[in-house]
Amino acid sequence: MPTSQIPSAQQQALAVEPQAIDAPCSAAAAFLVLVVKDDNASIALARSVIASTDDLVKDVRIRANDGLFSCNVGISHRAWGPLTGKPLPKELRPFQEVRGATHTAVATAGDLLYHVRAESTDVIVEFERILLEAFGTAVEVIDDVAGFRYFDGRDLLEFVDGTANPDGLDLPDATIIAEEDPDYAGGSYVVIQKYLHDMAAWRAQSVETQESIIGRKKFDNVELADATTGQKSHKTLCTIEDADGEHDILRDNMPFAAPGRNEYGTYFIGYSRHLWVIEKMLERMFIGDPPPLHDRILDFSKAVTGVTFFAPARQFLSSIAG
Repeated sequence: MPTSQIPSAQQQALAVEPQAIDAPCSAAAAFLVLVVKDDNASIALARSVIASTDDLVKDVRIRANDGLFSCNVGISHRAWGPLTGKPLPKELRPFQEVRGATHTAVATAGDLLYHVRAESTDVIVEFERILLEAFGTAVEVIDDVAGFRYFDGRDLLEFVDGTANPDGLDLPDATIIAEEDPDYAGGSYVVIQKYLHDMAAWRAQSVETQESIIGRKKFDNVELADATTGQKSHKTLCTIEDADGEHDILRDNMPFAAPGRNEYGTYFIGYSRHLWVIEKMLERMFIGDPPPLHDRILDFSKAVTGVTFFAPARQFLSSIAG
């Protein structure tokens, strides 16, 4: 459901406009991670560029013939104080490394995230070019990944991705902060991880083994019954429940690839109203439930980055320069 269609009562409670957290799934995307240099001039310039993001989006969107084009900006724990001059959102903290017996969710550098979505790559390239020219030498590019839609919404492991995403009235409730942190209502916590796949090892597995690892049928995406003993499926480990019920997040993962370098991967990006929900998912995946029975998808997909951001409401973002 687009943000504009969130029920009026919730809009009044928020009294702010979230960024395009709930933008539709796109055919192309970019995940641009930057570090802001620590000198005062760089910080001041970064504030100005961040505050003008909406204007730049409008400038590029009109050239996309009114097609889908959106950009969300996330700010990390390290950069929050220097860039905003405000107290931290309640749950914003650095990405917490999760070290299991076999696999590790690593923590890596990143002050700013630009999550760009469009129906074609040309407008994304144009947006990034103008954006980076505006930043100049004030930032260092840490990572820039181009994602693409793979057939019917599948990842490169050939399973449908994002099936468990909330929709309808559940979407804003799962992703957008409200009365629990009123100073940052309309914001959302964002976690990113870049996973690289060992495609030869994965394709050496039988379809039945792959399905048991994922927890769904490969062809029709039908959910399999939860395992009651042994290593649980990816689907089960990523389902977070407590006394308040099930806690959802919004995933907008995208495949990426460079076949000439034998590089195939999934860029995980999760938006959540509560950061602890994503952290709990990663704990269950990498440590196991019970330990040390980790998520078997990690035997074929290695996490090489990990950063946490906060995507504030539009009004907050545009006020940073002031």
